[in-house]
Amino acid sequence: MSKVLEVINAEKYYGEKGSLTKALDEMSFSVEKGEFVGIMGASGSGKSTLLNCISTIDKLSAGQVLIDGTDVNALRGKKLDEFRRDVLGFIFQEFNLLDSMTAYDNIALAMSVQNRPYPEIDSKIKEIAQILGIEEVLNKYPYQMSGGQKQRVAAARAVVTDPELILADEPTGALDSKSARALLECMVRLNTGLGATVLMVTHDAFSASYASRIIFIKDGRIFNEIVRGEGESRKELFNRIAKVTAVLGGELNELV
Repeated sequence: MSKVLEVINAEKYYGEKGSLTKALDEMSFSVEKGEFVGIMGASGSGKSTLLNCISTIDKLSAGQVLIDGTDVNALRGKKLDEFRRDVLGFIFQEFNLLDSMTAYDNIALAMSVQNRPYPEIDSKIKEIAQILGIEEVLNKYPYQMSGGQKQRVAAARAVVTDPELILADEPTGALDSKSARALLECMVRLNTGLGATVLMVTHDAFSASYASRIIFIKDGRIFNEIVRGEGESRKELFNRIAKVTAVLGGELNELV
């Protein structure tokens, strides 16, 4: 399998000389094509900083982030905009849908800016909508949808362009437990059905139990890693996650 993401000796400092805070401390790991990887850590562990540097929102102080072989720290201007548009997909805690557009148009926008032909756009949206179970809301506006429906529309928008890497930042944070479960099951279907590569940052052990590999971060370093075993149930994986997060002092949610 090919590596979609490589984080190599990543360091990130905040502050000025004499009062520096080291948010990332020589961190290295990789994500293979088709993986669903969860990143966990207590508040202040560096997981949000890591995601910001991977997503090109922020830049490393030292080290490299390679996505599909491209050093994202070296990108500027138009090349950076094109990279974000063509290579990355984003699912945030806030839905970030345009209120003046229907769900269909919100999803289509990502492909429209790439100048894709309408038949291709229409076919792709219908395929993704079926996988995510949002066919019935395609003609609705965001104010007419539930939180779970809006987040699934946001997920469709993130994957419709077939990005190399989907970055999910606490995607269930604004959802109730039923909607959160539905979204996570949809993300698994995107991963297994479409081969989407997903990197999800979460503080929630329930959400992390849907991933196939979980990387735990503490004080800007990798603390531990868990890989789902062949035939291992999600509940069994959750219990293993719970043991590690208990040591980290992270917040745990019950598995229901």
